[in-house]
Amino acid sequence: MRIGTREEWRAARVALLDREKELTRRADELARERQELPWVPVDKEYRFESDAGTKTLVDLFHGRSQLLVYHFMFGPEYTAGCPTCSAIAESFDGFLVHLNQHDVTMLCVSSAPLAKLQAYKQRMGWRFPWVSSQGSDFNLDFGVSFTEEQQRHGGEYNFRSFPTMEPLFEAETGPIAEQAVATGTDPAGYMRQAPGMSAFALSDGVAYHTYSTYARGLDVLMSFYQWRDRAPLGRNEGDPPQLWLRRHDEYEGDR
Repeated sequence: MRIGTREEWRAARVALLDREKELTRRADELARERQELPWVPVDKEYRFESDAGTKTLVDLFHGRSQLLVYHFMFGPEYTAGCPTCSAIAESFDGFLVHLNQHDVTMLCVSSAPLAKLQAYKQRMGWRFPWVSSQGSDFNLDFGVSFTEEQQRHGGEYNFRSFPTMEPLFEAETGPIAEQAVATGTDPAGYMRQAPGMSAFALSDGVAYHTYSTYARGLDVLMSFYQWRDRAPLGRNEGDPPQLWLRRHDEYEGDR
């Protein structure tokens, strides 16, 4: 904490504004670069279970030309969705109508059975579309599910290879252990899923993969972090950082 005068604050704030504008301009450039990535035809036939029955990837566009998918961590063995993904999803219902009005469909995809997703969605009070990819290779192909073999001997996440996940399973405390308990699994079971988002386009009846991001690339989707980054104490998660996110019906008291 640094105490200063209003004049000192203003001078520092104006200097910071220049840096913020620089970041904004760079973010605009990156957005254009994302849109200039090549479109890759999706040749594999994926099937998804939805509230309205079995759907193809093209069906998921729901008559629009763009599709945004949030890869929600909810594996077949989970008893509840990932708390962090759940916190991210809290804002989806509010902005969905605005995306729809601009030719964009947005939904969540998880590998858990549809019945589990429906029950959890009801618990959370959400309305956004959520489909199950169970039985298809969708999660594996888009880098958000891993086999036990990959966990032991290596695979890829966020476009980077990893040799093994096994050391991460050994900690009895910490974020991974806590999240595993919260989802009704052990660390290995919890980490067979990963978060991400992918974008698709539809042209002349063909679906194209246009973009995916994972890990810290999802920070911008975490609206609560954007607010906390502007609070006096920032994310205030401790050193080392402590997991603070809970499902909205699990916080104690009225904060």
